[in-house]
Amino acid sequence: MSDDNKNLSDDLNDMLGDAKEGAKKAADKASELAGEAKEKASEFADDAKEFAGDAKEKASEFANDVKDTLSDGKNVAIIAHITIIGWIIALVMNSGDKKSEYGSFYIRQMLGLALCGLVLSFIPMVGWLLNLGIFVLWIMSLIGSLSGEKKLVPALGSLFQDWFKSL
Repeated sequence: MSDDNKNLSDDLNDMLGDAKEGAKKAADKASELAGEAKEKASEFADDAKEFAGDAKEKASEFANDVKDTLSDGKNVAIIAHITIIGWIIALVMNSGDKKSEYGSFYIRQMLGLALCGLVLSFIPMVGWLLNLGIFVLWIMSLIGSLSGEKKLVPALGSLFQDWFKSL
């Protein structure tokens, strides 16, 4: 029986050694996985910082685009179509370093239409009927300014651009 005890003791020692070796391998593997997780977390943090930087840059670009759009000549062109007071406001907005070719184009168009309407209003009957045509031309000019395209008023637009080129 002593041989059986000895064999049993040897088997237990072998099992304990195997258990210790298995525990050590498990600890090494856990340490390795923890290192990989730490590496991936670091990569993720770097990616998140890069994404945040890109998002900040895009937001800044968007803000600049909004500023450009608001200072764009399109607003000036649309305002120029709103009575003589709107035309004066558009002229002031388009003066100095903020001058845009698009805004100037429609300021010249509206000045020409306003002067034509004023002159035609002094001619009884025929002038009044022709003022309806001026109104149609005003509508066409307004639609052109809203669409963002430089559209000359039919028949007179090129003359207005030439006569009022200093504006």
